Amino acid sequence: MPRADSSLAERRRILQLETLYDLALALQAQRGEQELVDELLERVCAVLDPGAAVAVTRDAYGGPRGVATVGWTGPAVSGAALLASPLWRDLLAAGRLLVQTEGELAGRRFHDLVATPLAYRGTFLGYLAILDKEARGDSEASFSDDDRRFLDSVGTLAGIALDSARQVERLETQREKLEEENKALKDRLTDEVDGQRVIASTPPMRRVLEIVERVAPRGVSVLVRGESGTGKELIAKLLHLRSRRTGALIALNCAALPESLLESELFGIEGGVATGVQARPGKFELADAGTLFLDEIGDMDPSLQAKLLRVLQEREVVRLGGRQPIPVDVRLIAATHRDLEKMVRDGTFREDLYYRLKGVEVDLPPLRDRRADIPHLVRHFLEEFCRRESIPSPVLKADALALLLSYDYPGNVRELQNLVEGAASLAEDDIEADLVRSLLGAAGSAGPAGTGPARERQAPADEPLDLESLEHRHITRVLELAHGNKTEAAKILGIDRKTLQRKGF
Repeated sequence: MPRADSSLAERRRILQLETLYDLALALQAQRGEQELVDELLERVCAVLDPGAAVAVTRDAYGGPRGVATVGWTGPAVSGAALLASPLWRDLLAAGRLLVQTEGELAGRRFHDLVATPLAYRGTFLGYLAILDKEARGDSEASFSDDDRRFLDSVGTLAGIALDSARQVERLETQREKLEEENKALKDRLTDEVDGQRVIASTPPMRRVLEIVERVAPRGVSVLVRGESGTGKELIAKLLHLRSRRTGALIALNCAALPESLLESELFGIEGGVATGVQARPGKFELADAGTLFLDEIGDMDPSLQAKLLRVLQEREVVRLGGRQPIPVDVRLIAATHRDLEKMVRDGTFREDLYYRLKGVEVDLPPLRDRRADIPHLVRHFLEEFCRRESIPSPVLKADALALLLSYDYPGNVRELQNLVEGAASLAEDDIEADLVRSLLGAAGSAGPAGTGPARERQAPADEPLDLESLEHRHITRVLELAHGNKTEAAKILGIDRKTLQRKGF
């Protein structure tokens, strides 16, 4: 008989060792924490035959994460109840395997209990407990020293596995976070609108895009301010694209039309107002449920400003020659390079309209204040132009890029685009500094030897350096480059001929 007991004990030890080996392999598999807890309890119960068993893990804040039970009767046991039990406090205090008799765990009475913490490197992740060993034939009805050692070994393995699983989970979370951050950075660097890109790697432009992201879904009016060529219409397109409006984006340049035509363009006209005139809707009607972009709003005549204010207040238009009000739901975006505050003080722009337009302001920085964007813009314009024209993309030499970086761009991004496209058209192979210098004209000509790009930007001491004077000199140089052809000069500058004429040329 003793030999039979010895043989049975040996078989148990072999089973336990095999189970530990299998469990070590199983716990290495990448899986969720609840799956690990289920696997753990299933294998322990298969070897130790407890009447009941429980495994519970907690998160960094003390709340339950994974819970598995066997042999519990009645309502399901909550992880919170298991972690609130005296057993968990005892395990935390002892820091090692515990044996208890005659007690209660989460509403279940027990005669014999063995519990081990699930821990790794001093961090307690949960615990594993077995209650009341099942009697099997002549086998003893209490947990042996071998059972306790087995459970303790299982707890050690499980602690390592749980810690590894959590590290993998943290790495996965970090990876997802990095992907989101990378996506956000890419969105900030490049926002595409109808094939056009808003390049924004510098803080001033990133702030612009942050404002656009926040206000685009709202119905608030937006006033976009900035010098000519800074991309005001592109920002208006981005605001509309990111909005929830289902209608179209309709754009109108207030400086391009005389007052009489601008009024009919805005509000529409009824048929029969004059001989041969047919009824047609205005921009407000066309932009219903969408966005109306009014560029150069500062050039609007004061009498027309009053009519625009009424439309914005009443949310309805009356066509020229008409009597019936037409309801419109339009989100207005206005843009100007003018000092509207000064115009309000001078009485040339209505104060009430100014505050109606100024729901949120978006100030676009001039290109000279965001020079770090220039290489990105150059690369984009070069690639886009060569792709569109189906020509090989030339290499921009470092000294040529240095010239582009040193220039102040009165025409801003639009001027840079025209310069890049002109260089790509004229380059025989690479884009050399001499070619860029010739396109820049006097502004890009070399100064005294060794003076470098900073010297090239300097004007003679007797030349005024205010923006208006710089703009006037630059337009004059472009006209010289175009041999007096105003249409060609306007094209190079990226403006229409009427704007050129309005500037006194």
